[in-house]
Amino acid sequence: MSLQVVSAVSNSSLLQPGFSLLNFDGHVFFFGQKGWPKRSCPTGVFLLDTKQNELKMKPAFFSKDSCYLPPLRYPALSVLRGNAESDEYQYIIHGGKTPNNDLSDKIYIMSLVSKNSKKITFQCVEKDLAGDVPEARYGHTINVVHSRGKSMSVIFGGRAYTPLAQRTTEKWNSVVDCLPSVFLVDFEFGCCTSYILPELQDGLSFHVSVARNDTIYILGGHSLQNNTRSPTLYRLKVDLPLGSPAVTCTILPGGISVSSAIVTQTSDTEFVLVGGYQSDNQKRLVCNTIVLEDNKIEIVERASPDWTPDIKHCRMWFGGDMGKGSVLLGIPGANKQLISDANYFYILRCKGAEEDKEEELTAQTCSQTSSEDPGDSTPFEDSEEFCFSAEANSFDVDDTDTYNEDDEEDESETGYWITCSASCNIDINTWVPFYSTELNKPAMILCSSGAGHWVHAQCMYLSESMLLHLSEANVKYFCNEHVDLNKGLQTPKKVVHLKKQPMKPLRKKTTMKLTTPAKKSFLRRLFE
Repeated sequence: MSLQVVSAVSNSSLLQPGFSLLNFDGHVFFFGQKGWPKRSCPTGVFLLDTKQNELKMKPAFFSKDSCYLPPLRYPALSVLRGNAESDEYQYIIHGGKTPNNDLSDKIYIMSLVSKNSKKITFQCVEKDLAGDVPEARYGHTINVVHSRGKSMSVIFGGRAYTPLAQRTTEKWNSVVDCLPSVFLVDFEFGCCTSYILPELQDGLSFHVSVARNDTIYILGGHSLQNNTRSPTLYRLKVDLPLGSPAVTCTILPGGISVSSAIVTQTSDTEFVLVGGYQSDNQKRLVCNTIVLEDNKIEIVERASPDWTPDIKHCRMWFGGDMGKGSVLLGIPGANKQLISDANYFYILRCKGAEEDKEEELTAQTCSQTSSEDPGDSTPFEDSEEFCFSAEANSFDVDDTDTYNEDDEEDESETGYWITCSASCNIDINTWVPFYSTELNKPAMILCSSGAGHWVHAQCMYLSESMLLHLSEANVKYFCNEHVDLNKGLQTPKKVVHLKKQPMKPLRKKTTMKLTTPAKKSFLRRLFE
């Protein structure tokens, strides 16, 4: 195993804990960026090019019939194939957190439509499910099993917010373990079924799951209820006959007490487990080899790489599987450096040197060397851990435009806890949700005065219906301090309306008056 450091040119601040990697035709794509997508890449999906030890990001596009994919963090991902031997595949994306910390219960299918040196186009489709649909969650896993010529997806674990009826002001955003139910999802018929197994007693999140044919092995994970990382190893076996599916669970010995570990596949039956945590403030620096054969699993310890002092001393690390036996690892940068959210990145290669040369995989890191004191690091809680799966390779984008975050607008002044106006009364320590759409941050709206600035909707005394109308309508909004000034500057000019002359009729018709004999005699006597 070898560890390599590669410098990042720019945009590394988008790569924060919780992002995901997708691999299509040997090329790695990234989504789940920090914050909402911007104009340079409205899809939020980028091609990652690590050629020549430099990170470049090229925006990807969606087809016209695609749905919107939010930048989800900590979702569950898995490769979906028609059958176990099929070369064509898609990606399943379920759950995760949005930049507003809302949890998603939607499930997406992403496939590659076209790819050339100038443009990469995906199709993203949201799937509608019926039956026992899993609740919104994050930190869970999804795997695909194949049995008797059929395929189904299996969802297990994760965390969700406390139900609304049980929330309090002090613990409004607290999370709990999801029930330890196993969900079978059939995408062909769009149905979902849940199973409660007696062997699964406690909820798990940020665990590891590997699948082979009709069997899934679940190891590690963290339980909030018990605050433990159980070494229990579970084996789920899914049988898909013509009738109803059958799901069985068996508890096996030889598990590992770890959470947020990363698994990369090195061969058809061999996987390598790296990273993770063995306690709240202690990383797990030991690596293991997992071998799956028929109906048995073997987990053995293997030689660890020569970890750098920065990795050994930091309390937090994150990463994901790049495929072909390579893992992307990241650690936080120094607290005193100019870019506060920059990270250092490494590539861990679990294969031999000859195989690594064929793949030519590289990684990214900040250009500065770490001088962070170990005591300055913030402990990394399990609620911020994640795991995902993908593969990687290089892509020639020398003749294409790459994404540069410096071209975007600075969002540092659009924080949620700013003093938006003279009458602003929003305090991070005392704020409670005011609108039904708020969760853990106040709703804000952009004032179009001058260069524009953000204000709290609550400070502007906006009703919820008006706030929804302004967010949906294509109109400019001006805050209470600038609405009068804007009216004076943009008073509409008086428009002189042209008066249209009515057309003269060609022949004027007069009404004929009938004169009675009595009236005739009266007139005759009058004039005589």
